[in-house]
Amino acid sequence: MYEIGNLKVPFNRLGAIIGKNGATKDQIEKYGNVKLEVDSGSGTVTVFQKNDAIKAMLALNVIQAIARGFNPEKAMLLFDENMQLIVISIKEYANKDSKRITEIKGRLIGRDGHTREIIEDLTRTYISISGNTVSIIGDFVSIQYSREAINMLLQGRKHKTVYSYLEKNVGELKFKRMEESFGDDE
Repeated sequence: MYEIGNLKVPFNRLGAIIGKNGATKDQIEKYGNVKLEVDSGSGTVTVFQKNDAIKAMLALNVIQAIARGFNPEKAMLLFDENMQLIVISIKEYANKDSKRITEIKGRLIGRDGHTREIIEDLTRTYISISGNTVSIIGDFVSIQYSREAINMLLQGRKHKTVYSYLEKNVGELKFKRMEESFGDDE
């Protein structure tokens, strides 16, 4: 057993990684075939690989997703090798101005979470806006459309433009998913 990596986790997310009576930590260890050490003093989670490097890397992604604000149930989807996690920094679009970061986060979330919900529903991805980041969980195809919609909002595009982009591309997205599910008959 050897260390494959460690993550600095916000203190307010350590409880989510551990879970009630250690249930989430146990689940990550089981599915990832890893041993986790959680240092509540420093906020560091260290991952030790037992014998499957791929599963251990997936466990690292699950921990990162929980640290970025996803609930453990959604983060556990990353144990499916077809699912991915992407983290986008908001700071790059706000010139490190904290007021601007708050405005951008508001644009991404939308009134009562409406904008985030539309992007999630149309792309079948999950989005978490936490700290200075936007994180997305989804399959390879879906995540590309979700990322593009988020990038458009980060660049200042109007919500209507982003919604039109998504609605226009939803048919193509569904077709690509069907192609992946059934394979190409040619």
